[in-house]
Amino acid sequence: MRMRPTLSWTPDASLPPGTTDPGPVADALSTGGVLVLSGAGLSTESGIPDYRGEGGSLSRHTPMTYQDFTSSAGARRRYWARSHLGWRTFGRARPNAGHRAVAAFGRHGLLSGVITQNVDGLHQAAGSDAVVELHGSLDRVVCLSCGDFSPRRELARRLEEANAGFAPVAAALNPDGDADLTDEQVGDFHVVPCTVCGGVLKPDVVFFGEAVPPQRVAHCRTLVGEATSLLVLGSSLTVMSGLRFVRQAAQAGTPVLIVNRDPTRGDQHAVTRVALPLGTALTTVAEHLGLPVEDPATA
Repeated sequence: MRMRPTLSWTPDASLPPGTTDPGPVADALSTGGVLVLSGAGLSTESGIPDYRGEGGSLSRHTPMTYQDFTSSAGARRRYWARSHLGWRTFGRARPNAGHRAVAAFGRHGLLSGVITQNVDGLHQAAGSDAVVELHGSLDRVVCLSCGDFSPRRELARRLEEANAGFAPVAAALNPDGDADLTDEQVGDFHVVPCTVCGGVLKPDVVFFGEAVPPQRVAHCRTLVGEATSLLVLGSSLTVMSGLRFVRQAAQAGTPVLIVNRDPTRGDQHAVTRVALPLGTALTTVAEHLGLPVEDPATA
């Protein structure tokens, strides 16, 4: 049975509206030990859409499920055609001011760690260290038969060779790195196998319907337990993948602060929600703390 991802939730009307004052975030960071939990909203200013914000991709696009991918060669053909085209744009995305601010917080010893629900690698590109990629990363590929890992750039080269001239115009790019294509545009796209054993290749990301590895969840829970506060950036917290860490922090009495323009499913657990664009809010916080926000491309 095809699992449809959670599309929405109904905000509690009794919750207070978000504030435009990022001061509480600066205050929390000034004491150090802050754990960041980031979501797709942090990357929208880099040109990567989110799932559930205004114009989010889930209003028009149901992501590939693990069950469909593993059970259907046709589904894999559609996925890799869309993902191959999307990677040409996705792979060129650059960190924005929000990513750079998070990296600055880390460089100056204010963070205990970064957990990201994103698969775009932009935290690392901005200079953040020891990032836990909760849902994996699109820049790696894994074989489902032998477990071999390989770089996405190598697969992109092989797919280019196997599909010379493949250049349809996509309607839109999605947060999971694929592009909207019709079945006619997918055509007879050729999928390439693992070079080690000939098995099925899959991006090293957690698909809908697939569980996050238990060891990774346990590691994240340890980080939450050790943090002085939890700072959620650009996540609606609609799915349990991230919400569980917010609930864990709140139950332990650890302050939860959220920066997200729209209400989130975790607002009831937060001491504040800053309703500002991520780049604006985090740059303001960095300036308040006297921290330079460097662009790694020019530093």
